Amino acid sequence: MGLAKTEMFTDQQNKISLFAKVFGHPARVAILQHLFKLDNCVCGDLVNEIGLAQPTISQHLKELKNLGLIKGNVEGTSVCYCIDTKNWRAMKETMSEFLNQDISNKSNCC
Repeated sequence: MGLAKTEMFTDQQNKISLFAKVFGHPARVAILQHLFKLDNCVCGDLVNEIGLAQPTISQHLKELKNLGLIKGNVEGTSVCYCIDTKNWRAMKETMSEFLNQDISNKSNCC
């Protein structure tokens, strides 16, 4: 399998692709939903809430954090996570622009 040639695409196309990827796993969606529901920082209770092993939760949190949708603070031996509202709004704007493109009403489409 060849390497992805992301450099041949625009920054916007690469951003949209990364955002879509982060929503490509139900565990990440569940984590985000839980963070929104609590509307507060979460410190360590995601394992019980989501039902996956700690290493798996940690990997999904890492993906969300790398993309900037969540942020975390170290408190003692645990890390607390919450939605990064600034980056969340920017992601929503980027995705809305992409998803709100209209399809023409031409009938000559296959």
